Amino acid sequence: MVENGVVILDFGSQYTQLIARRCRELGVFSELMLFDTPLTEIKKRKPVAIILSGGPNSVDDPQAPLRDVKELMELAPVLGICYGMQLLAEKLGGKVERAAKREYGFNQVNWSENLGPWPQSQKVWMSHGDVITKAPPGARIVATSGSDHPAAMAGERFWAVQFHPEVAHTEGGVDFVRSFLFDFCKAKENWSPHLITEHLLHDIKTRVGNEQVLCALSGGVDSTVTATLLTRALGPDQVKCVFVDNGLLRKNEFENVQTLYKELNLNVLGVDARKDFMSHLNGVEDPETKRKIIGREFITVFKKAFKQVGDCQWLAQGTLYPDVIESVSPRGTSVTIKSHHNVGGLPKDLGLKLIEPLRELFKDEVRKIGADLGIPPKFLWRHPFPGPGLAIRLIGPINEEDLHILKEVDAIYIGELEKNNLYDKIWQAFCVLLPVKTVGVQGDNRTYDKVVALRAVTSSDGMTADWYPFDPQFMAHVSNRITNEVRGVNRVVYDVTSKPPGTIEWE
Repeated sequence: MVENGVVILDFGSQYTQLIARRCRELGVFSELMLFDTPLTEIKKRKPVAIILSGGPNSVDDPQAPLRDVKELMELAPVLGICYGMQLLAEKLGGKVERAAKREYGFNQVNWSENLGPWPQSQKVWMSHGDVITKAPPGARIVATSGSDHPAAMAGERFWAVQFHPEVAHTEGGVDFVRSFLFDFCKAKENWSPHLITEHLLHDIKTRVGNEQVLCALSGGVDSTVTATLLTRALGPDQVKCVFVDNGLLRKNEFENVQTLYKELNLNVLGVDARKDFMSHLNGVEDPETKRKIIGREFITVFKKAFKQVGDCQWLAQGTLYPDVIESVSPRGTSVTIKSHHNVGGLPKDLGLKLIEPLRELFKDEVRKIGADLGIPPKFLWRHPFPGPGLAIRLIGPINEEDLHILKEVDAIYIGELEKNNLYDKIWQAFCVLLPVKTVGVQGDNRTYDKVVALRAVTSSDGMTADWYPFDPQFMAHVSNRITNEVRGVNRVVYDVTSKPPGTIEWE
């Protein structure tokens, strides 16, 4: 537990995770908690600031998430954002009503009393249908919107804004958050890669003690940093890593990754479990069923590995914060986007305690920690690869023939990215084999073969992403190579969907 950070109470906003990111980027630890977290739990953090997120409700809705704000202000200065501003107004004696003119998207805010170093007239991002018609006692309206609605108010122990300073659309949004943290709350920087690393190492030593850890490796950055952290904290004799070939890895991935693990001096047992996984996955089409089967089989493999690595009391996984957010709603009210095979708790019959040291971190933070641990850049900047592997990139039933096609296509695509110095400009790139056949012509013959979709996105943390604008000549070259060299494919398409509305992976 990190003290003297920022506690962010989540009231259901789609942007809550961005608030946490902005605080961390400014060097202040932030922790996202449920809106109704008991005051005793918040007190344990000794927060330097408390932020109330936005949310989809009106404060007078029967099911609106509510809590006492006065007790929060007694702990630390409070910032209310959107719904958080309305909650502050209502709970402190003001009045909130439905707005005759709702405000969504871009808007202009004019400051009558500037709280910090940002423009007097500011373009911001709004997302609300209510308006504060009466400020609470002791509060002053310090900014108004283009619709002449109160856009910001301030009091002795709080700031509040109707817009979203955490989103990139808001001009000077980061400056606003910075001023709130350092000028109003007098926060101190306590969150840097080295400090994060020290905190995680200490936490691992404290939790695990002299017990043995079994670490699940996937070949990706997350599990690699997890294993390196554990090994650095406890030593290779205490940390036994298992790297499983489930038949769903990229071409030659099992051999190549094990070579990299040797460079990191990790204690790794390689397990060939291709037949076990394929016997359960063959013919399975539903993506959630695929993930659950893979998760179950990983547990089975680890049970068998006990006999080779010796008794262990802990299972370590490289779960990240975006995985948790997509799999388990932190509020308990939003829809699960997709389950992750390594999220959601540990099966009781495994008999192990679970440790996920990166569970509250974003991908870019994990890479910084990896660099602080001395992990080579060539490993840290590998593109994310999902735990279920190619199973969720093969749309439709799993079978050996289609997996072979997908691996060959993927090898060409990724190889061309590296050859053309594009790999490091892209957050994640991969191929998807579609359950669709189309008519084609190769030579003088008619073909009726598979369609492959290429995907490449830019991102900083995986929470949002934009598709990468390839040069048409590059796309033509890759398409020609795939259709000429991979039997079974006669058409290549490119996915130009951002996140949102889509996810990065297709399944």
